[in-house]
This record gives sequence, structure tokens and C-alpha cells, in this order.
Amino acid sequence: METISVRVRYFASARAAAGQDEEKLQLAANTTVAGLKAELARLHPEGLPKILQAAGLLLDGVAVRDVSRVLEDSAEVDVLPPFAGG
Repeated sequence: METISVRVRYFASARAAAGQDEEKLQLAANTTVAGLKAELARLHPEGLPKILQAAGLLLDGVAVRDVSRVLEDSAEVDVLPPFAGG
């Protein structure tokens, strides 16, 4: 099975829920953004699934809303939970 490598960086409450700043994952080729979110929820079941529901994602520095988008090898994904502020 062909795989790709994806670097995931966590910020704010996502960092706390994942217990780390970043991680590298080996995923099946043709994994989508939705598939990545499901894998992250599986790997960090305690707090990350809820955060992922509301979090914004950056794919190689660009906001991604289309969860059917296929990830490419060496992609970088930032998990940005909603921030309170004012």
C-alpha cells in the first residue's frame, strides 16, 4: 500500500488535547482532509474530537474547508481551534 507523510501542527487547546506541538503521520495515499480528521480523533480520543469539529485547518498555509480534498505527500496541516478575543 502506498503511503504519504503528513506533518500536523497543533495550536492552543488543540495542542493541549493532543499532548504535543506537532506530529508526523504516515497515511494511505489518497487520504482526504476528512480522513485525516478521523485519524487524529482516533489517535487522541480524549479531547481532540470535539475540538476538531470547530477547528479551522490550514493546508500548506491556506485555509481548507473542502474536507473531500485529497492530501499530498509532505503536506503540512495546522489545527487552529476557535479563539476567543475582543
